[in-house]
Amino acid sequence: MRTGGVDEHAGAAVPGVRRIAVLRANAVGDYVLTLPALEALKAAYPEASLTLLGKRWHAEFLHGRPGPVDEVVCLPAVPGVTAPTDTAAPAADDDAALREFLAHMQRRRFDLALQLHGGGQYSNPLVRSLGATVTAGFCAPGASALDRNFPYLAPAIDLHPRALLLHECVGLVGARATFIEPRLSLRERDHAELSSALPALHARAEPLVVLQPGATDPRRRWHAERFAEVGDALAAQGAVVAINGDPAEAELVHRVAAAMRHRAVALPGTLSLGALCALLARACLVVSNDTGPAHLARALDVPTVTLYWIGNLPSYGPLSARWHRVAVSYRVHCPVCGARAIDRHCGHSASFLDEIAAEAVVGQAVEAYRASVESGPRRTIR
Repeated sequence: MRTGGVDEHAGAAVPGVRRIAVLRANAVGDYVLTLPALEALKAAYPEASLTLLGKRWHAEFLHGRPGPVDEVVCLPAVPGVTAPTDTAAPAADDDAALREFLAHMQRRRFDLALQLHGGGQYSNPLVRSLGATVTAGFCAPGASALDRNFPYLAPAIDLHPRALLLHECVGLVGARATFIEPRLSLRERDHAELSSALPALHARAEPLVVLQPGATDPRRRWHAERFAEVGDALAAQGAVVAINGDPAEAELVHRVAAAMRHRAVALPGTLSLGALCALLARACLVVSNDTGPAHLARALDVPTVTLYWIGNLPSYGPLSARWHRVAVSYRVHCPVCGARAIDRHCGHSASFLDEIAAEAVVGQAVEAYRASVESGPRRTIR
């Protein structure tokens, strides 16, 4: 009988694997943290094709990019996976699209399907419906079991590093990574997109620093004016400062730029994800909140200073220390209502990072910038 625990076959390679499907359909940082696990799968099954079941951004970002993923298949609307959950019946069109998707996947006859998307309440039934010979992955208490299961606890409870947890999960099928830090490769297309979007910046020879003042969750955003202080300190060291953000963060990007005494390059939703990677790879330092571009920068071997809330640092912080520094807020109660925030969300969106002093980040950033500039071309961008 299968359970949510690690079963007796865990760790054994699956024989005769030629086609692998992996469900991991979430955001940029989540994908980056999955890279060691995907590389381990590719190494364990070098003759197999690896299909990522993801989103449209995965397909665009990974097209032609060297790495473990051979193909991306975009998921339709799946409640609890790529669509919100609710009590209403799915729209007829969505239901038909899901049935067509599953029929197509079943015709592919996957030998192995892995669920790396979460606890499995909604994702495990989806993976089981693919018709793969063997299924494996995370399984939270109460979720339907796969053939091989790895115990899953909510991130608020399980504070293990996500990249290591994902790698340990693919060990269910005999996959073992040779490295733990995510690694990401650039394409010529990424450089071309950056050159087209920012020809003047792309051609400049001065050291570049990228500031990333946004984050999906406003509780993970440091004060804009303090980012400006960091930008000014680095500009005084001779850096060209670029401030990046997605289209929804345009006002925030311009607030940081306006608060700086030195001139900065504001990039409010200017770049494609590929061009952003080329920009980050061109930088000698990235100063960021805990958000996707920080993970991209580390995967591109670019030094970082990242601002974390203590509840997120264990799971999403860097796995090496030589070129990656952190500034941490130890606040555990909501600054608005005082509710404990470690294991629940009170509903307020006030920043948990604003207690981090500007001086502490400036000091780390200037030291990291000088070390990076002095090291010269020590980094190899894969």
